[in-house]
Amino acid sequence: MAAAPAFAQLSTNANTRLVTGASATLPAAATATPSKSIAPDPPVAPLHWLEQPTEPVRGVTWGVPWPKGSVKADSGFQLLAGDTESPIQTWPLAYWPDGSLKWTAHALAHGNAPQGNWSVRPVKRAKSNSSLLITETGTHLHINTGKLQCEIARDGHVLFETLSTQNQTTAAQGRLVLLVQQQDADDEQTRFSVSRFEGKISKLTVEQNGPVRAVVKVEGHHAHAGRQLLPFTVRLYFYAGSESIRLVHTIIYDADEQKDFIRGIGVRFDVPLGQQELHNRHIRFAGENDGVFAEAVRGLTGLRRDPGKAFTEAQVAGKATPGNGQLSDNVSKRLQYIPAFGSYTLFQPTPDAFEIQKQTKPGHSWLQSAYGKRSAGTGYLGSPGGGMAFGIRNFWQSHPAQLDIRHADHDTGEVTLWLWAPRAEPMDLRFYHDGMGQDTYAEQLEGLEITYEDYEPGFGRPYGVARTSEMQLWALPATPSNAELAGIAQQIQSPPVLVPTPAWLASSGVFGGAFSLPDRSVPAKADIEKQLDFYFDYYKNQVEVRHWYGFWNYGDFMHAYDTDRHVWKYDVGGFAWDNSELSTDIWLWYYLLRSGRADAFRMAEAMTRHTGEVDVHHIGPFAPLGSRHNVMHWGCSAKQLRISTATNRRFFYYLTADERTGDLMREQIDAVKTLQTIVPVRKVNKSAPKNTENTDLATVSFGTDWGAIAGAWLTEWERTQDKAARDKLLSSMRTIAAQPHGFFTGSSLMNLQTGAFQREPTGKISVSHLSAVFGLAEVCYELTSLVDDKAFKQAWIDYCRLYNATPEAQKAELGESLKKLNLQQGHSRLTAFAAKVTGDKQLATRAWQEFHRGQGGKREAADQTIAINAPDVLNPLQEAPRVSTNGAAQWSLAAMQCLAFAGDAIGQ
Repeated sequence: MAAAPAFAQLSTNANTRLVTGASATLPAAATATPSKSIAPDPPVAPLHWLEQPTEPVRGVTWGVPWPKGSVKADSGFQLLAGDTESPIQTWPLAYWPDGSLKWTAHALAHGNAPQGNWSVRPVKRAKSNSSLLITETGTHLHINTGKLQCEIARDGHVLFETLSTQNQTTAAQGRLVLLVQQQDADDEQTRFSVSRFEGKISKLTVEQNGPVRAVVKVEGHHAHAGRQLLPFTVRLYFYAGSESIRLVHTIIYDADEQKDFIRGIGVRFDVPLGQQELHNRHIRFAGENDGVFAEAVRGLTGLRRDPGKAFTEAQVAGKATPGNGQLSDNVSKRLQYIPAFGSYTLFQPTPDAFEIQKQTKPGHSWLQSAYGKRSAGTGYLGSPGGGMAFGIRNFWQSHPAQLDIRHADHDTGEVTLWLWAPRAEPMDLRFYHDGMGQDTYAEQLEGLEITYEDYEPGFGRPYGVARTSEMQLWALPATPSNAELAGIAQQIQSPPVLVPTPAWLASSGVFGGAFSLPDRSVPAKADIEKQLDFYFDYYKNQVEVRHWYGFWNYGDFMHAYDTDRHVWKYDVGGFAWDNSELSTDIWLWYYLLRSGRADAFRMAEAMTRHTGEVDVHHIGPFAPLGSRHNVMHWGCSAKQLRISTATNRRFFYYLTADERTGDLMREQIDAVKTLQTIVPVRKVNKSAPKNTENTDLATVSFGTDWGAIAGAWLTEWERTQDKAARDKLLSSMRTIAAQPHGFFTGSSLMNLQTGAFQREPTGKISVSHLSAVFGLAEVCYELTSLVDDKAFKQAWIDYCRLYNATPEAQKAELGESLKKLNLQQGHSRLTAFAAKVTGDKQLATRAWQEFHRGQGGKREAADQTIAINAPDVLNPLQEAPRVSTNGAAQWSLAAMQCLAFAGDAIGQ
């Protein structure tokens, strides 16, 4: 890969730049330098908090787009909150082809977030004299945020050796744990054993080291008795002035689902408690609605003999009690008889129930301590002299989850954050049916006809799928008050998000300019905006009503609805989990870009985390392809680029600079090579072109296949200015345009070394209604504005014009009509795009006619719900029987893009 400019290289050096103002200061390790204005009227990007923080933020990172040619690659940046300048760290995320900055990332340190106008603007690059957060030696990384110190060994088996605050160690020996049950426990008579694997670190990388933000990447496997399982990547994020660490934890499933049943996946660390009195050791768990469970290892309240208010009030408040010498003899002489509870567990087995239990010692009964519905997944272990708060984000949404505190009555306590709870049933990832004898092509095709399930033996395995989770650890100098712990839990569950305003996003020209701001100025537009809101709100509600939650499920939608049972088709073949079908991800992100709604961001974020990890094989024979929709996220035998496409991830990456999402997009650069051995259409089309034995060639469609690989190459090119990715992309574009009928040729053999397609000699016509509805359209919108390739642009415009044209018009230009095609309404946005770039007003009018006609889509808006009550259903619900996820996604994308490209013609 060609080297990127020095500015783009993130390493242990300070290539990530700090740009500050003279009056601003950074906490502890960082200092400020003055910024200088540049051009007379530099662009100013307005920002807004999706949810106004009520507490000081513990560090936040966000992305900002810039219009083409407006910001030079060597620019610095200034962050303003009203008239107050705050120091930030800045690095590039993407470049325009002319070398100017397209996206930049910015990190803000710990501090208050006052209400008012926030903005970022380019300034002259200033030399920084600020200290970096990480100091490296031959054996260790030393991280100092000012409030937190962390020691990480370069070699070994722990994520960190110590976490400290105010010169006191509050946590030590952070490590990964994995519990594996080796036998199936379906039969209650079956005996089984459980093995404990421990994380073994193979690689440690300092990905970023600046004065505001530092990132350490840890990679390895879980190991036991010579066996390795579930490779992991854990990133640790540090911000100046913050007492917290954010952990982004990814595992890849490489076990045998028939034999290995995961019992627990967790992160464990020790908490030094020293000689603190047992009644001064505090346990806290956050419940729901800011509720907090608060107890001590040895309670002083409720005793037969009252120790006095000074003791009981201090203990309840988490403060140090007076010395034992101030206790009356009838209490002080009997402290040893008060049971000391050294173990506590918060267990969330479902999204609607949690329980808290405690135990004195192993071998004794667990006491049921408290119950609730949805825990905030945050706890604390420590004393008035300091301790650790800890939490799992999306705790109840990603059930089963568990927080354990052990040995709190010893000198060293132990905390485990279980991403998969050991108290739950073991993880069972076996395929949900036996294939019903579908061993021949004919039998498999029959299964596709009846349950819409593309099944083939051996293809429904979870091998290679991944899961990413987020956690936070807070090193605290004292036991937090209940209100303070509730505030910590809120920041863990809903981290503050700073984003550019919708108006700035729309004006910057990114994402192909395929969205505009909501406009309700005329009834026709107002009706569309109402329907867009309805679809989003309906699916937001369905996530809750249908409980689309769970470790492997959270973030996805269901595909199709069963009006007879009043349920989504969760158990019917290819109608169950959606797996990005027809660009559900892109719909949510465009809705967020134009609305700026916090709930839209959270839902799109959850979907991106899920579809990029769970729906894609990251290792193994199918890697890095994704799986088509199915009852099991990995169950469909059609493994496709259209699911793993980088296009679905770009929005989240550019808005948040998330490193894991960057990994997923880079993973797709060579994904097209897998098409040599995996035919994505499989049983859908028996006459699909066969892959050649030539290792340099693969059959690639110009629709879902090329749209996905083009999105990966485009993203790598703009992220790093990589020439190899650029040249492959440009070569593929040029040779698509050179086909006898451009995009209508359908597919050809691609040279995997160059990206060039062979020219098809037959002049065939091949077009699918699915070609442009998995991100191809959105990628081509961008490419036609980025790349000066007139032939490619014309080939794409021709496809946009002719897909919905009359059979006569199609025959006149292509020599034959395209026969009966589906999803005409969804393709109205292509007609609108052609109208935009050609200035053809008749095309603009035609686009709206196609949209409102609803052919292959929805003629009437499905904005009404019906109440269904018991005993007809298990739980009362509001049903919109005509809503399907395919329809909602395509209607919404067509509506938003028709408004962006041909909004002025809506009433014509």
